[in-house]
Amino acid sequence: MALADLSDPASVAVVASAVAALGGVDVVVHNAGVTRDRTMARMKREHWDAVLAVNLRAVLALDAALDPLLRDRGRVVCLSSIAGISGNVGQTAYAASKSALIGWVRSRSRVLGARGVTVNAVAPGFIETRMTAAVPVAIREAGRRLSALGQGGLPEDVAQAIAFLASPGAQGVTGQTLRVCGGAFLGA
Repeated sequence: MALADLSDPASVAVVASAVAALGGVDVVVHNAGVTRDRTMARMKREHWDAVLAVNLRAVLALDAALDPLLRDRGRVVCLSSIAGISGNVGQTAYAASKSALIGWVRSRSRVLGARGVTVNAVAPGFIETRMTAAVPVAIREAGRRLSALGQGGLPEDVAQAIAFLASPGAQGVTGQTLRVCGGAFLGA
């Protein structure tokens, strides 16, 4: 396994080469992502660029490089976010990049549909992770309470949604965004 910095355009060739060496790919899951939380007025240009480089431009470049290696009837799943649906105060670049992915999967689903390839997004809400554990307690609790279930989701919830979209059972689902948010009131 090789590590690659997806904000470096040269990494696309490294990933494509590794996939080609394996003879192609059936499922691509775009799950790399970064945040540089700031309001637009306080955001430095380099932070904006860093978020867009990983969360959006890397996906576009990887898809272009992997298209010839993606087998017919394959699957592509992009990790978006509830922030991409409803926005989120202080997450301007993150929300913009995740919203763009929602539009990207709708567009790509039409392009790849002729090959039987499905392209979808998963939009997690508040998920209990190491990253969210670092968020102040009051904000974490608010994230939990903004869900119809009154709790945060688990990484396994997101993984199961991805597994479904990558499965043969999801052949009829394309161009969609599956929310994994416990019925979050934001973006409803």
